[in-house]
Amino acid sequence: MWKGRFAQETSALVQRYGESVSFDWRLYAHDIAGSIAHSKGLLKAGIITAEEQSQIESGLLAIRAEIEKGDFEFKEALEDVHMNIEAELTKRIGPAGAKLHTARSRNDQVATDVRLYCRSSIDSILKLTRAMQAALVECAERGGEAVMPGYTHLQRGQPVFFAHHLLAYVEMLERDAARLADCRQRLNVMPLGSGALAGSTIILDRDFVASHLGFDGVTQNSMDAVSDRDFVAELLFAISMIGVHLSRLSEDVILWASAEFAFVTLSDAHTTGSSLMPQKKNPDVAELTRGKSARLIGNLMSLLTLIKGLPMTYNRDLQEDKEPLFDSIDTVSLALEVFTEMVSGMDVNRAKTEATASDPMLLATDLADYLVNHGVPFRQAHEVIGKLVAYSIAEKKAFGDMSLAEFQTFSKAFEADVMACLNLKTALEARKGIGAPSPQNVAHQLARWRKALSAA
Repeated sequence: MWKGRFAQETSALVQRYGESVSFDWRLYAHDIAGSIAHSKGLLKAGIITAEEQSQIESGLLAIRAEIEKGDFEFKEALEDVHMNIEAELTKRIGPAGAKLHTARSRNDQVATDVRLYCRSSIDSILKLTRAMQAALVECAERGGEAVMPGYTHLQRGQPVFFAHHLLAYVEMLERDAARLADCRQRLNVMPLGSGALAGSTIILDRDFVASHLGFDGVTQNSMDAVSDRDFVAELLFAISMIGVHLSRLSEDVILWASAEFAFVTLSDAHTTGSSLMPQKKNPDVAELTRGKSARLIGNLMSLLTLIKGLPMTYNRDLQEDKEPLFDSIDTVSLALEVFTEMVSGMDVNRAKTEATASDPMLLATDLADYLVNHGVPFRQAHEVIGKLVAYSIAEKKAFGDMSLAEFQTFSKAFEADVMACLNLKTALEARKGIGAPSPQNVAHQLARWRKALSAA
C-alpha cells in the first residue's frame, strides 16, 4: 500500500511483528459496514458512479459472506483486516475497489470500526447483564422468606432476608448497566472523515455517512477523532466493574457453598470434583470468575498505560488497544453467561440460614434501639448493650433466657416489653425504612425488579 515511497520490501520479521490481522479480523463486519457507508458518501459527492458504488457494495457483501462461512483467507502480509478486505475487493472488481479509500485513512477507518464494534458489544453485554439480574431475582424468589445473618467484617451483624442479600447484587449490576449505556451514548459519534489527522480536501457529507451507520453525530476535531480511545478505556472500566461485582458475588457463593456455611447448594452441572478426594464438590465457576476479574482489571490498566504518553495524533501503539478490548469483552460475556446459569441452579438451604440467623446476638442493635426509644442517648445505649453482651457470653445465657431483673441491672429503662425485641420476625418487620429488609420492602423490591427486567 506504500510501494510508491519505499524501494525495499518490508522485512518478513517486521511484517510478523506488526501484523494485527490475527486478532483484528473480528472487526470485519464493522469494517465492511463502514466501507459501504463511505462508498455511499463518495457517490453523493460525485467521486464514484452509481455503478461503481453498486460494485463496491456487492463485492463487500460477498466478502463478508465468505468470512462468515470461514472461506476467506486473511493474509499476514497485508497487515490488518482493513487492507485484507480492500485488497480482495480491488482484486475482484478492479478500479472501483481502488477508489474506495478516497478521502479516508486507516486512522479514521479503524477508529470508526472500533466504535462500531464497542457499540455492538455493549448491546450484547447489556443483555447478558439483564439476564444475570433476572437470575438473581428468580433465585431470591425461590429462597422465599429465608432469613440469614448479614455480615460486616465477615462477622455476624444483623438479620436480613436471603433475597435482600441477592438484591444487593441486582443493584450493583444496574449501575453497571447504566455505565454501559452511558459509555454507548458517548462513543456513538463517527470519526470517519477525519482522515489521517487533518481531514481531506475531498469533502464528503459526514452526517449523511453517519446516519447510515447509526451514529448520533460526527466528531468535531479531526486530530482528537483519530487518536481518541477514551471510549475503549470507559468500556474496559465498566467491564472491570462488572468483573469486580461478579468477584464479590463469587466470594459470597464460595463461602455459602462451604460445609462451614452450607447456606446454598450448587448444582452438579456447575461444580467440579477432585482428582484425589472423591467427596469434594468445588465451586469452580465462582472461583474462576473471581480469578478472571483480575484479568479484566489488568486489561484496563494495560489500555490506560498504553495511551497515557502518546503524542497527537495516531501512533502505531494504538494497535495494542484491541487485544485487551477483545479479551475483556469475551471474558465478561462468558462470565455473565455461565454465572447466570449457575445462579439459576442454586438453591438456598433455608433451614441452615435460619438456624444461623437465630443467633440472639444479631438482635443486639435492636436492644440498643429499644433503649433509644425509651429515652436513652444512643452512645449510652450502645455501652449498655455492650456490657449486656459481655454478661451474656460470660454467663452463657442468651438474651431470651434472661429475666427482666437481669436486664434492669444494666439499665432501668428496660421494661417488660423488651422481650418483644428478641423476636426475629418482629425485628425484621420493624426495618421499614427505604432500602431496609422488612418483608414488605423485600417483596416490593422483588416485584419492582420483575417488572423492570421484563420490560428491559
